[in-house]
Amino acid sequence: MTADPSTAPAQQIAAGYAFSGPALELGTVVVDGVVDPTARVRIPLATVNRHGLVAGATGTGKTKSLQMIAEQLSAAGVPVLMADVKGDLSGLSRPGAAGDKTTQRAADTGDAWTATAYPVEFLSLGTGGVGVPVRATITSFGPILLSKVLGLNATQESTLGLIFHFADQNGLALLDLKDLRAVIQYLTSDEGKPELKALGAVSTTTAGVILRALVNLEAEGGDTFFGEPELEPEDLMRRDAQGRGVITLLELGNQAARPVLFSTFLMWVLADLFTTLPEVGDVEKPNLVFVFDEAHLLFTDASKAFLEQVEQTVKLIRSKGVGVFFCTQLPTDVPNDVLSQLGARIQHALRAFTPDDEKALRKTVRTYPKTTVYDLGEALTSLGIGEAVVTVLSETGAPTPVAWTRMRAPRSLMDTIGPDAISAAAKASPLQAEYGQTIDRESAYERLSARVAPPEPVDLPPPVPQWDDATVPSIERPAEPGMMEKVIASPAFKSAMRSAGTVIGREITRSIFGTGRRRRRR
Repeated sequence: MTADPSTAPAQQIAAGYAFSGPALELGTVVVDGVVDPTARVRIPLATVNRHGLVAGATGTGKTKSLQMIAEQLSAAGVPVLMADVKGDLSGLSRPGAAGDKTTQRAADTGDAWTATAYPVEFLSLGTGGVGVPVRATITSFGPILLSKVLGLNATQESTLGLIFHFADQNGLALLDLKDLRAVIQYLTSDEGKPELKALGAVSTTTAGVILRALVNLEAEGGDTFFGEPELEPEDLMRRDAQGRGVITLLELGNQAARPVLFSTFLMWVLADLFTTLPEVGDVEKPNLVFVFDEAHLLFTDASKAFLEQVEQTVKLIRSKGVGVFFCTQLPTDVPNDVLSQLGARIQHALRAFTPDDEKALRKTVRTYPKTTVYDLGEALTSLGIGEAVVTVLSETGAPTPVAWTRMRAPRSLMDTIGPDAISAAAKASPLQAEYGQTIDRESAYERLSARVAPPEPVDLPPPVPQWDDATVPSIERPAEPGMMEKVIASPAFKSAMRSAGTVIGREITRSIFGTGRRRRRR
């Protein structure tokens, strides 16, 4: 029997997605407007840590694709961290609602659809949101990421790095914004100016610009984010009692005025994982998958140093078993050096209304393997809602054929569950006991405040009575000091202890992005 001309190319494309190992089911192939429910499009779990891109114009189905991918990762035992800027993904915690559209989409994609809820943890940046509050210390955040948040130029970023260096070398713990403010105020004061001069290439004017930027960040709610207790990476890599990966949803909280803090915090978490996780090489499935929503915020106006560190992190984090997916409207939002590291491409519809749109479309077409089945320029502007042009890496690392794909429908609720339900879930979370209360231990602010404060009055002892030789009472001679007392009292021992205390108190090892962490609670 002669094959249907619209079906034969679909099966040829699907043959490139016939992997032997476990895979995420994305959907089925569409050719000339006809969908073939048996022509499946998939991503091998073993290549998910080769990273990916989910792109497309507003309203084309990006969020639902991310929701569907997160569901299958969770079911496979892979924890997921997702930025949920608008709260659209909270429905992952509830089973979906069946309907005509869901039934039709299940038939088109060959999916035995069943309403399913998944384990979800709700986190918020700082204490101003409805989720469990999470924080990072200024010290561990580092100067490069903080410069990105503050919008500093290259010179100011360099100056901030020197200020961090001064704090590190002098044992001044930078835990929250008031600590960094106190250090800068000290360095620009009469007492601290000699030390500011000794740092080299640090001007009072530049330090003042950084100080004003910190004040603005604090006014926008940044003071509720920087501090302790600091987020521990293992809390993002949990599984429930059934072995399903926990999906962690991170919302802006009261940081809506500065959304760049959101994406930069995710980069900090990724850098922290890079520092702490062991090398695992190629794995059957990732240990964790990161999803950067609104990825353009991460790269817009970023310094060269920042972009280089992002590229390095994305390139090397794969060997730690971590997959990274960037989600944005245009692939051109992601720098080429980073884009080249992303093995999976899920491109929803693009708009081509302006010359800039046309230019972005042409660039996008050039990033895909060649295909004789589709005119990619036309296909990318003709995709329906919930459809995408897909190519991924096969189990051997080779790109799969380009596939116009009708994406599967999520099995969880495709709607928000509301702030009250999120708040109730956060209060019931096992993480609430650890992260719910702010800790403010002694740090740079307290140390510098004590240094500049006037000395407290000292109570003088009463006068010593004068004795003449005839009335001097007999005094028992104390016993000779033992060997331990002699050692402790010796100048050499005291000097050694001072040196040890200095090293222990000041040494901060900084790694990628200049991030540093010297205090672990577990």
